[in-house]
Amino acid sequence: MSSSAPTPLLTPQVFNQLRRYLPLLLVIGLHVALFYALRSGLVHQVAQTLPREIFATFVTLEPPPEPKPQPAPPKTVPVVQKPVVKPKPRPVITPEPSPQAITEELPPEVPQEQESKEPPMDVAPTAPPAPAAPAMPKIISGVSYINAPRPVYPPLDARMGNEGTVMLRVLINEKGKAERVEIQKSSGSLRMDDSAREAVMRALFKPYIEDGRPTPAFAIVPINFTLNR
Repeated sequence: MSSSAPTPLLTPQVFNQLRRYLPLLLVIGLHVALFYALRSGLVHQVAQTLPREIFATFVTLEPPPEPKPQPAPPKTVPVVQKPVVKPKPRPVITPEPSPQAITEELPPEVPQEQESKEPPMDVAPTAPPAPAAPAMPKIISGVSYINAPRPVYPPLDARMGNEGTVMLRVLINEKGKAERVEIQKSSGSLRMDDSAREAVMRALFKPYIEDGRPTPAFAIVPINFTLNR
């Protein structure tokens, strides 16, 4: 009798075929397992057990503005008045006369006649008399000229036909010149008054003679402004 050995299940040919179709079988198995999980609600239970995502947004709050420091109120300093110390009156001590004081005898009175004869010692010297004020110059009625005044007729007054007479009070010195000229009566035009005053200041008078000497004197000098028509 002959005996035969058993044939193995996985032959090299079968192993090669299984190796070729192994990825396909894994894919089919995964699909079958997923389908079974969906039908049995296992996926829904697992999804509920997973933690959910929480979206949180952080809001940054700005700090409130710091309050401005207020100025401190002025301090009130109490005014302390110093007490016024009045000086104490000093006692006036009048010395009492001693019983052993020596009394002196007064000299005999001098008769009034002898006292009047002696000159006083404290009499101030008398001041000298003030000099007499100089006499005011006399006012003379008429004057004589060495160089007579020649006033200039103001052109504006000449065109306007203004006429008039200026009465001047003139102080004539010892040299015959006019020291001071005052308007005693105006002609009605300031331009003619000024022209007459300037003409008299340029003129030369004969000095007034008194007691053989030239003396200052006042004189009234008229200046006429007349148009030749």
